[in-house]
Amino acid sequence: MTDFVLPSPAIASVAVAGSPERFAVRRIFCVGRNYAAHAREFGNDERDPPFFFTKPADAVVDSGATIPYPPLTANLHHEIELVAAIGKAGFRIPRDKALDHVWGYGVGIDLTRRDLQDEAKKAARPWDWSKAFDRSAPCSPLTSAQQSGHPQKGRIWLAVNGKVRQDADLAELIWPISDIVSICSEAVELEPGDLIFTGTPAGVGAVRAGDTMTGGVDGIGTIEITIGQPK
Repeated sequence: MTDFVLPSPAIASVAVAGSPERFAVRRIFCVGRNYAAHAREFGNDERDPPFFFTKPADAVVDSGATIPYPPLTANLHHEIELVAAIGKAGFRIPRDKALDHVWGYGVGIDLTRRDLQDEAKKAARPWDWSKAFDRSAPCSPLTSAQQSGHPQKGRIWLAVNGKVRQDADLAELIWPISDIVSICSEAVELEPGDLIFTGTPAGVGAVRAGDTMTGGVDGIGTIEITIGQPK
């Protein structure tokens, strides 16, 4: 048995719908600009190939949580996303085999410190600090692909205090799930426990302390997160 100089950190995990078991999270990959309207919303070309950024595994937060408004920002944005949970390892996975590697799906919110992201873009610097912060990856309980199938269409939406802001269909994904998994696996060897946030539709916007976000994906699940006061 290996001894460590400090106690081992807790294993990051996501709930599983209808089960007391949890899904251990290894890494979180996120896809940028995967809905045409959202790409145009930020002045980008929707024909560009997908790109990825990461969040730490312990950024995951269960649905129902209250998250303190994060530090260093005055412009915290919501981005609702379908989440694909990897259950089978693979490297350079062919597109026609990619869905074999997906264990299930969830609903995630990619929280973004937009002002930090804008500043980093202007300075041509990495924008990790705008994305990879504490509690920045809320995720609903995962539904197994055996139960849900592999969604190719269906409503994806998010409301703030009951007012819908994002409302689209998974059919609008520029790069479908099989492409995303395959392309991601060209750069890294995917492993069980990896989560892929597959991109957000148009309508992103700011949330403030006291706001409650609710969202969902047809056939997959729903999520609710409240933004609390800063620490």
